[in-house]
Amino acid sequence: MVYIKREGVLLEPSELEFESQAVFNPTCITKGDYIHMFYRAVDKKYCSRIGYCKLNGPLDIIERAEEPVLYPEFEWERHGVEDPRIVEIDGTYYLFYTAYDGKNAAAAYAISKDLKNFEKKGIISPDMSYEEAGDLFHKLRLKEKYRFFEAYYKDVVGEDVLIWHKDVFMFPKKIKGKFALVHRILPDIHIAYFEDFNEINYEYWKNYFENLSENILLSSKYWYESGNIGGGCVPIETGEGWLFIYHAVEDSDRGKIYHAAAALLDIENPQQVIGHLHNPLFSPQEKYELYGDVNNVVFPTGTAIFDDKLYIYYGAADKRIAVVSLDINELLDELIHSSNYYDLLYEIEDSAEHIYHSVLKKSLDSTNLENLKDIVDKDEKLILMAIGWLAREGKIDHIDLKKDEIKIKK
Repeated sequence: MVYIKREGVLLEPSELEFESQAVFNPTCITKGDYIHMFYRAVDKKYCSRIGYCKLNGPLDIIERAEEPVLYPEFEWERHGVEDPRIVEIDGTYYLFYTAYDGKNAAAAYAISKDLKNFEKKGIISPDMSYEEAGDLFHKLRLKEKYRFFEAYYKDVVGEDVLIWHKDVFMFPKKIKGKFALVHRILPDIHIAYFEDFNEINYEYWKNYFENLSENILLSSKYWYESGNIGGGCVPIETGEGWLFIYHAVEDSDRGKIYHAAAALLDIENPQQVIGHLHNPLFSPQEKYELYGDVNNVVFPTGTAIFDDKLYIYYGAADKRIAVVSLDINELLDELIHSSNYYDLLYEIEDSAEHIYHSVLKKSLDSTNLENLKDIVDKDEKLILMAIGWLAREGKIDHIDLKKDEIKIKK
């Protein structure tokens, strides 16, 4: 297990009007010993702007702006600019954010050369309704949850609502000569490649959606991702691969629970997943994570590294900004080794269930290894491990490998 140290709350709402209700979901970029942090700031009318503070080291705030860096200016963002993510590529800073007009949530971006003056470049989200996208979801035979979220937004927001396009940011370097954009079409995390922002138009997205299943970066896999997953922090390049910290939503009897999660992606092909934590990296447990404007939320969005220690900055219950720290090498080891273990465990359990139910369907009292190889289409080693799993669960009455006989309980 990776040891997670709670560093506590870093930033609270202030008396300034634009951030008097909440501050959360920060993004960070490190320059030397300094961290430049941009965060979502919410006023009492629940309109969002982008605030700024500067840290010396991972925890010491030395400057906090009294005016927002970005604020609503255009019709398409009149109800707020939300959830910033920042990345530097070739000397240009790209600040992505969610533009909310009261009905539609779209991805937009601004650029800067000095981290002080930002020029808004507009929306890059698909100008496509869920009605149109739903036809493509059906045609591609995507998993049912795509249709669930389509129906949800049409019912809650309106039949003509455009695709809600959030958690958008780029990898911090080009991949095979192209920008690599991380984004979210619920319930999965996707990736889009392009050479120039001018390419991103309706035709680009229409073609993209026609091949959506080929553009998935990461899918839900484990229990804590039962609701959906979404992008969190800008990926970190390591010697083992891209370290990707993201959020996962668990559907529970207590309502939605937002967890912090981690995966390790291949450097050359991020869609190749090297490691995927079987359990959350960390979950709501402190009072400031359990209670706020939205309860039960840890929402990781920013990182910084100092002396091999990874600091993760996150929104706590949509109310304040908090920090955890951990040993980055410990996390990488966990991703590399334990993911392999859990993948094997999953395959063993899946094979065991297949064996058990297939034998019952054939109304057999007993079987043998050769029959099981035909039934399960797995190698003998995995079948033996699955038999061991069945024995532990009490579903096998007798095993006699000398006679090559396996009796199944009915």
